[in-house]
Amino acid sequence: MKILIPIKMVVDHNIAIQLKNDKSSLDIENLKMSINPFDEHAIEEAIRLKENGIAKEIISISCGSLKAQQILKTSMSMGIDRSILFECDSDLEPLAIAKILKYAIELEKPDLVIMGKQAIDDDSSQTGQMLAGLLNWPQATFVNKIENINNNEIIIKREANHSYEILSIKLPAIITVDLSINEPRYISLTNIIKAKKKSLTIIDVKKLNLNLINRLKINNFQEQILERSVQLISNVDELIEKIKNNNKG
Repeated sequence: MKILIPIKMVVDHNIAIQLKNDKSSLDIENLKMSINPFDEHAIEEAIRLKENGIAKEIISISCGSLKAQQILKTSMSMGIDRSILFECDSDLEPLAIAKILKYAIELEKPDLVIMGKQAIDDDSSQTGQMLAGLLNWPQATFVNKIENINNNEIIIKREANHSYEILSIKLPAIITVDLSINEPRYISLTNIIKAKKKSLTIIDVKKLNLNLINRLKINNFQEQILERSVQLISNVDELIEKIKNNNKG
């Protein structure tokens, strides 16, 4: 089985992001970039499938500038076998990314695509679903456990309306995973050294003859205003009384 893992480069989740002065976009210059956390869990799940003898090859793919080579190299340090970067300078919307991934899938012919359910920068949660639609492949979203895989079928558990669903899906298929599916491993020094010998192919998106024109435009960004209500309490009796009144409400 061949597994394909699309990954996205985002600002590290531990860093606070500020708006540019004109509020036209986020100021992310010179900030630490990392693999989208949801995608890290997708990578970990694929590696476990390979360790269990189910997968034979795992490929990571990213769309972006040459800086995205950084996260692809990190993914190979985690255990990915080889990587492909579709180079593009502009920020692409989910449909454009899905079109590029469709091209990659037709090129590589994987049996399974595992994606993070969303990216932490835009929270769109659209690319996996759009990709499944373009390919006319079955899909399962918000997956938190892969129960079983055989040559023709994958059985998964997913969250749905405060409950869980168990689905059987014919392969090839696309699944998007939640953070609860696993705990990504730490990267060892040995794997970092091994990753330097792995293949990273760069493909210029401009040569693909795909319609990647964005149909949406972000006019500006606005900061969230956090409203906090503070009440001064003079003694314990007053605190107890307020708690009682709140419980009555």
